[in-house]
Amino acid sequence: MLRFAEEVMLLLMDDEEERFLRVPDWSLRYALGGAVLMDLALEDRIDTDLDRLTLVDSTPLGDDILDPALAEIAAETDSHDARFWVERAAARSGEIRSAAVDRLIARGILERREDRFLWVFRSRRYPVADEGTAEREVKLRIMELLFSDMIPTPRDVVIICLADACGILPHILSHRELQHVSPRIRFLRKMDLIGRAVTDAVWDIEVSLAQAIRPHFG
Repeated sequence: MLRFAEEVMLLLMDDEEERFLRVPDWSLRYALGGAVLMDLALEDRIDTDLDRLTLVDSTPLGDDILDPALAEIAAETDSHDARFWVERAAARSGEIRSAAVDRLIARGILERREDRFLWVFRSRRYPVADEGTAEREVKLRIMELLFSDMIPTPRDVVIICLADACGILPHILSHRELQHVSPRIRFLRKMDLIGRAVTDAVWDIEVSLAQAIRPHFG
């Protein structure tokens, strides 16, 4: 099973340029930080409500992407909300990104050639998952969910929240398509508290940046 950080990096793959898409650094940092917390939540290590994130189980997972954040949460004596921990996890985004790319290469999904990254399997299917079925490529999953009334799994909701927060959707959907699915995105985004914390954090930064560069008149 791929971790969410790995799927975020796959979403960023530009098939034609054989490179990762360029998105704002701060949005990618928050998306990767949120990816870590979302995996911890699905692993029943943490839980969230509207006001705080709580530790459920401090047992390490043996995962170098997730365990550092889990250890930080376990060591903290004060109570904090999900937004706080998204920001803390985002501080390790460089390490998370490198580890995620290295895993994709080790899994035989991507291949590194100098400064380019190639799909190893051009059929665009991932290696066999635990259940014995091939996991469909993440972009195809997103498209299917956004353009249908299918009931999403928790993992589906998470990856759509991350794609939205990271600003990836405009790169894989036309302007008209994005307008069409915007209500569906808003609906799905409300289904996950950590996902909401990620997108809210990114939006707050966008507003701050816009205010900082807005020309002053008079």
